[in-house]
Amino acid sequence: MKKIILSIMLTFIMGACNMNNSEKQTEIWDKTFKQSDNVSVEKVYFKNRYGFTLAGDVYIPKNIDKSKKYPAVAVSGPFGAVKEQASGLYAQTMAERGFIALAFDASYTGESSGEPRNTASPDINTEDFSAAVDFLSNYEYADAEKIGIIGICGFGGFGLNAAAIDTRIKAAIISTMYDMSRVTANGYFDSLDKDARYKLKETLNKQRTIDFKNNSYAIAAGLPEKLNGDEEQFVKDYYNYYKTPRGYHKRSINSNSGWNMTSSLSFINMPLLSYASEIKNAVLIIHGEKAHSRYFSEDAFKLLQGDNKELMIIDNASHVDLYDNLEKIPFNKMVEFFNTYLK
Repeated sequence: MKKIILSIMLTFIMGACNMNNSEKQTEIWDKTFKQSDNVSVEKVYFKNRYGFTLAGDVYIPKNIDKSKKYPAVAVSGPFGAVKEQASGLYAQTMAERGFIALAFDASYTGESSGEPRNTASPDINTEDFSAAVDFLSNYEYADAEKIGIIGICGFGGFGLNAAAIDTRIKAAIISTMYDMSRVTANGYFDSLDKDARYKLKETLNKQRTIDFKNNSYAIAAGLPEKLNGDEEQFVKDYYNYYKTPRGYHKRSINSNSGWNMTSSLSFINMPLLSYASEIKNAVLIIHGEKAHSRYFSEDAFKLLQGDNKELMIIDNASHVDLYDNLEKIPFNKMVEFFNTYLK
């Protein structure tokens, strides 16, 4: 037992010593998707402006000319996922197409720092994207003038919010988007009225009192461990991704537990897309025709201004299809979009 504890401590210390540098990733492949023979991966660590250390994987084309700079993209999401799931698949695929691509874990999740764990924040998670842009702007093979982002699911909302504040983001692709502030404050399809929202706030604030007394943080309910067959179809879709070998990962919140319950309070009070209409750089929003969440993307698109904004609806695709279904995710369109605007 002492040897095991010592080994864990040494591993932590060695990792901490490299927090601000990239290192060759040598561990066993731990992603939920097949490794590409045409891409190499580096483990990297970088800080956001709140001081949290974010962990990422940089996917690099193996045929890269190291004397040149390349367009780069930062990828995160879905909400409750880790970089070894959908965001890593997106990043690896973009690297196969010639981009430097960074998939990263958000603050408080995965291999990134932040306490209490499993916490989300409209501000901090928006900042996480800008921190990724900080990193890529200084990465040796990335062109600081050609940086884009890809936000998936709830990180689509954070990504769009980042594009509204960070003018270095020359192009943003938002895939199968959730507006986490809207769905938290209003419920699905805006079903919560003011009275219901007040009761929700009462419940969450009572929980804060209990958490303080217990010196711990209650976790909200996550996906069921078993389906009974009566669930909504989108719950079944989530389960079939996060709870099966298709997408399960040991560090993923959605695969294992639930979010810090009182995280919801900040989302109720802080709308994410207040300044989306001021985004001048290019935005491509992608959503599935059959997705329960489609209305988030359609309404977000209505906020956008300018002829460099596009909405793409994928025929017969569900919300979760755009996590990992390579026949549904329009990578050719995404590459074309970035090639057009990252120049």
